[in-house]
Amino acid sequence: MTSIVFPGQGSQFLGMAKDFHDNFDLAKKIFEEIEDYSKIDLRKIIFENKEEKLNITRFTQICIFACSYVIFKISLQESDISFNDIKVMMGHSLGEYTALACSNKISLKDCSIILKNRGELMNSAIKPNETGMAALIGGDSNYVQQIIEENDLNLEIANDNSPIQIVISGKKEEIEKNKNVFLSSKIKKFIELNVSAAFHSKYMFQAQQKLSEEINLLKFFENEKKIISNYDAQAYKDTTSIKKNLQHQMANKVNWTQSVIKLEEMGENKIIEIGPNKVLSGLINRISRNFDIKSVNQIEDLKYE
Repeated sequence: MTSIVFPGQGSQFLGMAKDFHDNFDLAKKIFEEIEDYSKIDLRKIIFENKEEKLNITRFTQICIFACSYVIFKISLQESDISFNDIKVMMGHSLGEYTALACSNKISLKDCSIILKNRGELMNSAIKPNETGMAALIGGDSNYVQQIIEENDLNLEIANDNSPIQIVISGKKEEIEKNKNVFLSSKIKKFIELNVSAAFHSKYMFQAQQKLSEEINLLKFFENEKKIISNYDAQAYKDTTSIKKNLQHQMANKVNWTQSVIKLEEMGENKIIEIGPNKVLSGLINRISRNFDIKSVNQIEDLKYE
């Protein structure tokens, strides 16, 4: 069986999915549909980066979603990827929403609108440049958490991306002043990220509450596809559990490492990453070498054996 994974923020690049748009009428139709639902001229942002909006959170998320959804639908139409062969889907942060739309758990319209709102809420959750994030290379989540607790740092793990890559969130001044605490504790690299706020942390709690109310109003559809939740790294097909976990996602850690381990425990061995770039494929390979991983982000990748 095949599992599909979808990327999150940070995977975007200028011109993503343009080859799909230019070569398939279905791709054009989907872009038009999402633009109609979101009231955003996505293609001007994605293909031309008008007003340099592509890296602004309120636009980035809906843009990545649109491209991932387009690539998924064209993959079903043009490659040997079969919807019926897909047992599990999951995504990194906003990618979990893409998984819900592509698995038909929620409609394209609802997903477009909720992701537009999610991007706006996360973009305005806290004053710009007060909080931030940093990627730590060289330690797993338990080791990083130990450093945080032993040094009484006001920082949180935001993304458990792999056994050697952890992302932390917090006040910018806390991140900057504690850089050497991590480096002196055998963390190999400390990279401050170019983001507008401390995502997946307590600073997103108010925004999460607002989004939770909107998620509560979404119509979810029951089917046999399983979704692995970012929140607790467990697999669910019932929409009650999926919805509840989604409501906790924004202000809590993305448990990517444990999600991949869960996929392996379920006996899944073929993964297809669908969406811009190949970020998740690299992370998955650092978690386990037991998967056959394929990335689809350009037309050439549709030739899948």
